[in-house]
Amino acid sequence: MRAILPILTVVVITLIEVLASTAPGHAEITYPWCAQYGGGPRGGGRNCGFWTYHQCMAALSGNGGYCIANAMYAGPQPGMVPPPGLAPRPHRY
Repeated sequence: MRAILPILTVVVITLIEVLASTAPGHAEITYPWCAQYGGGPRGGGRNCGFWTYHQCMAALSGNGGYCIANAMYAGPQPGMVPPPGLAPRPHRY
C-alpha cells in the first residue's frame, strides 16, 4: 500500500502537466508597436500594446528605451478596438 501512494502521486502530477501543456492558450491581441524598455545590464521589459508610434513613445517618456514595429502584428483581429480618433471612418461620396 505504501508503494502505491508515491507511484500514484507521480502519475497524477504527470497527468496534470500533460493536460496543462495541451490546453488551448489564450488569444493574445497584438498591436502594431512595441515599447522595449531599458533596464540596464539586467535587461528590460517589452510591451506590444500600442496602436501608434506616438503612444509608444509617450509610454517610454522618462523610462528610457525605444519603440519598434511589432513583427507579430498581422493586422486587425477580432476584439481589437482602436482608440478614439484611430477608428476607420466611413467613406463619404
